[in-house]
Amino acid sequence: MASITGIVRNLLDRPGGANLSPYRKVVKAAAGHADRLKTLDELPRPDMSDLAAFCAVAREAADRTLGLRPYDVQLLGTLALLDGKVAEMATGEGKTLSGAMAAAGYALKGRRVHVMSVNDYLARRDAEWMAPFYEAMGVTVGWLDQNSTPAERREAYAKDITYGPVSEIGFDVLRDRLRTDASELIVPEPEVALVDEADSVLVDEARVPLVMAGSSDAGNTVPEMAVLVRTLVRGYHYEIDEQARNVYLTPKGAETVEKRLDVELYDQDEPGTLIELNLALHAHALLTRDVDYIVRDGKVQLINPSRGRVAVLQRWPNGLQAAVEAKEALPASDKGEILDSITIQGLIRRYPRVCGMTGTAVAVHEQLGEFYGLKVAVIPPNRPCVREDEPDRIYPTVPEKESALVEEIQRVHETGRPILIGTLDVAESENLADLLRRRGLEPVVLNAKNDAEEAAIIARAGERDAITVSTQMAGRGTDIRLGEGVAELGGLYVIGSGRHASSRLDDQLRGRAGRQGDPGGSVFFVGLEDELVTQFAPDERPPAADPDGLVRHRRAAYIVGHAQRIAEGVNLQIHRNTWRYTRLLEQQRELILEWRDKVLHTDSAARALAAAHPEEWAAAPEDTREETARQIVLHAIDTCWTEHLAFLHDLREGIHLRALGRMSPIDEFQREAVAEYKTLQAEIERRSLEAFQAPEPDLKRPEATWTYLVQDNPFGTEWDRILKRIKGGPART
Repeated sequence: MASITGIVRNLLDRPGGANLSPYRKVVKAAAGHADRLKTLDELPRPDMSDLAAFCAVAREAADRTLGLRPYDVQLLGTLALLDGKVAEMATGEGKTLSGAMAAAGYALKGRRVHVMSVNDYLARRDAEWMAPFYEAMGVTVGWLDQNSTPAERREAYAKDITYGPVSEIGFDVLRDRLRTDASELIVPEPEVALVDEADSVLVDEARVPLVMAGSSDAGNTVPEMAVLVRTLVRGYHYEIDEQARNVYLTPKGAETVEKRLDVELYDQDEPGTLIELNLALHAHALLTRDVDYIVRDGKVQLINPSRGRVAVLQRWPNGLQAAVEAKEALPASDKGEILDSITIQGLIRRYPRVCGMTGTAVAVHEQLGEFYGLKVAVIPPNRPCVREDEPDRIYPTVPEKESALVEEIQRVHETGRPILIGTLDVAESENLADLLRRRGLEPVVLNAKNDAEEAAIIARAGERDAITVSTQMAGRGTDIRLGEGVAELGGLYVIGSGRHASSRLDDQLRGRAGRQGDPGGSVFFVGLEDELVTQFAPDERPPAADPDGLVRHRRAAYIVGHAQRIAEGVNLQIHRNTWRYTRLLEQQRELILEWRDKVLHTDSAARALAAAHPEEWAAAPEDTREETARQIVLHAIDTCWTEHLAFLHDLREGIHLRALGRMSPIDEFQREAVAEYKTLQAEIERRSLEAFQAPEPDLKRPEATWTYLVQDNPFGTEWDRILKRIKGGPART
């Protein structure tokens, strides 16, 4: 009977959710230790074989050191994390403390923990905030950020628990892969990754490659292409697909470009001009200033689409960065040879144990299971959410929506109730702020251009009379506390200026109001001409508006939801397709690293070269020959791997033409990548032997290296983009 009850409970559970019953039993048992622990001057070191005792000690330690006594639901979240789950906890429910208790639990088990955040600010804030708690639990904590020195990084990684931005931990892994002295390694063996804002890191940014580049070579700009594409006319020379992800020349456009440049664009053997043209066309037609990027301090800075913040050290790949710089008439940034790279998904999958926490995990439970084998535990709120979420207010056009939005903001502001308006991009946030100022209102704007002021702006967003206009960056990592008397006014009022391409981003925005049982409200203003609808549901025929301008017909809500579901499906397919290409690369990298680590830590290089050339080995200086052998083989491995990465990049750029011959691009890519890798070991051995025999082997390495993230090209490869129209190109004579 009990087993049947359990099955029924699981069926009734939220989609993707884990059964919380075992955790509830532990939390109930933990309450039995509370009175005894309160009488102790010094807390005992908990035995992790008794989770109830651990929870009781952790609760008492947090109360004594932080003045925060964890709720039962926070302990549920902790137990879910210790069980290797992703804990979904609503905004304001105390995820930071739950994560700290779980990190302490793993550390007490003797496992090293890396707590990964989405930015420097949160890593340092949380590590310093939780430090007294960790000390009381008998474990050590450190943190690092992009400004940390090698010594500071080594010290941070030596702690039981290390907080850091996921990108910086990834960059440290890449730097270690190029070390030629084992004593200089910084990052310890991966054990536990505890990921904050797990849906953002594990799903939204999973395919983002982190890159280690070397040498110093100015990037190539294509200013003449930037000038040329400005003269092309949409609908005549080029078309944009219905989802605004691809742009392609029409036959007339291709003919025009060929005449102006005096080239044959669709020459499969010489694709360079076509690639440059497509890059310039994409920079011109699909990337918009103050939406996809901003220009600050004379540089193009990308905007992270899921967080609304400037993506520090991030850039586009494959010449698209240079094309945007040419579009903005800026000098090209340095371009270097890629020495190694790793996707954030590949970085996370290195860890034997992964867990995480976020406010919106159920919506991506399929991806978490598919890509990481993770399950979601939905933790209930400590107090029921009483926020009032209104139905969308839908309008026929964007101007009508904007007019109604401004009227609503002015109406609510007259009551003194604080308002947070979430906009879709920088340009929209600034345009709305201008409209409000014309009405005599004084909004505070939070977007990627003033991200340094984020914490201060958010801290005031819940005060009486506050109007905060923000991009999605206001949705993560900070709480909005209500000012005096605001609860009586109905709490914070959140307004969305449009639906995002992901329903999770909408939920995150709503979640800024109604924290910990506070009153609050939310509503989204949507236009049937919004980009989401025109891109992903262009063929839908919207119903007419009522006399007051609102579209109340239920089909309007269906169209908006339908467009959002299509957008989410497209992004999921991009993730899957990207991983299909990168998975093989990750496997090959693991094999190379295994070989490299053996060379770095043992005398395998010396033994191999001694066996291959015993006479030269015997004649070499005995005190230096082993180290010389090690450096020779490491140099050969690193050089050949760099060349292999370049080969795979070029292969992927052109592989989609195989589809013209009815071949599967992914199958062809994997076949050629595997064949090329098989020659890699022999080439490394050949170069090693050749260098050992040389009087003075050339072991020169790049004089400078730097790291950056790549904004994975949202438009696919250049060949992807022309494939659709390549058969319909201009006639050949």
